[in-house]
Amino acid sequence: QVQLVESGGGLVQAGGSLRLSCAVSGRTFSNYVMAWFRQAPGKGREFVARITRSGGSTDYADSVKGRFTISRDNAKNTVYLQMNRLKPEDTAVYYCAARTTVTTTFGIWGQGTLVTVSS
Repeated sequence: QVQLVESGGGLVQAGGSLRLSCAVSGRTFSNYVMAWFRQAPGKGREFVARITRSGGSTDYADSVKGRFTISRDNAKNTVYLQMNRLKPEDTAVYYCAARTTVTTTFGIWGQGTLVTVSS
C-alpha cells in the first residue's frame, strides 16, 4: 500500500515562496508518476503540476507556469513543489497524488496541506 504524506504548507504573504514536500512510502517510488493538485475554498480540485517517473518531463497548469516548479528525488522517495511569487488566488489545500503508468487516473492521494497567501 502506497502512502503519501505532504508537508510544508503555511501562511505566507503575497509575493513570497513556499516549498511543499510529499514523502512516499510502501512501494517503489520510481514506479509512480507524481502530481500536485489543489482545492481552493468552495471550488473543485484542480491540477497544478505533474512529473514523470524519472523526473525528465514536467507539465504545469497555465495559472502556475513560470512560478511553480515540481521536482522529485527518487533516492529520498520525495516529490517537491517549489512555489514562488505566490498570489492570494493560490490559497488552497494542496494534495500530492500518484499513479502508475498502467492508468491515466491519479488514484493515490495524500491528506493535503493548507497554503494560505495573504494580500
